[in-house]
Amino acid sequence: MSAVLLLVGGAATAQTTANSGGPSGGIYSCTDSRGRIITADRPIADCIDREQRELNPSGTTRRTVEPTYTARESAEREERARQQSLLQARQLEERRRERALLVRYPNAAAHNRERAEALVQIDAVTQAAKKRLAELSDERKKIDEELEFYKSDIGRAPGAVRRKLDDNVQSMAVQNRFVSDQEDEKKRVNSRFDDERIKLRQLWTSDAGGTAK
Repeated sequence: MSAVLLLVGGAATAQTTANSGGPSGGIYSCTDSRGRIITADRPIADCIDREQRELNPSGTTRRTVEPTYTARESAEREERARQQSLLQARQLEERRRERALLVRYPNAAAHNRERAEALVQIDAVTQAAKKRLAELSDERKKIDEELEFYKSDIGRAPGAVRRKLDDNVQSMAVQNRFVSDQEDEKKRVNSRFDDERIKLRQLWTSDAGGTAK
């Protein structure tokens, strides 16, 4: 029995030494789970789950021995490190975007000018669609005049006239959807510039060359 215990104990000690880098002539020190400060001439088994310091003969720290983690603890540490890395990457990307935003809009006037230009373009497209709607409305009046004789039974109207009516109805539906889409786009553009303005006020305030208004 003693031989078996000695063999098991020797294997455990060898494993601890292998995990910790093995004795190197220094002094190891740690604080265990009960708050006791322990020193030894080799890695300390009672502190295998916590950081240990290897000391020089003068008492200064030669190196720090990291704790030995279970598979679950290692996975958790790796996940925390991954999340921290992602957070740092997002922060770097946010700072990059802020710098680009400040370069593009160094002051309130520049931001106002680009908003106005974007809205002018949308309004021009909307006006063109409304003009087309007016033209289609005039065409519809002419078609209705041609269909006046057949208003009690449109199915009896000439095929060419009925096709013109169908085309007119479809075209007006398309233009009305286009006008509605442009109105939505105008709201989206205004919302984007409003959100940018909130961020830019902060950037202009912290930037010596910017002027927040």
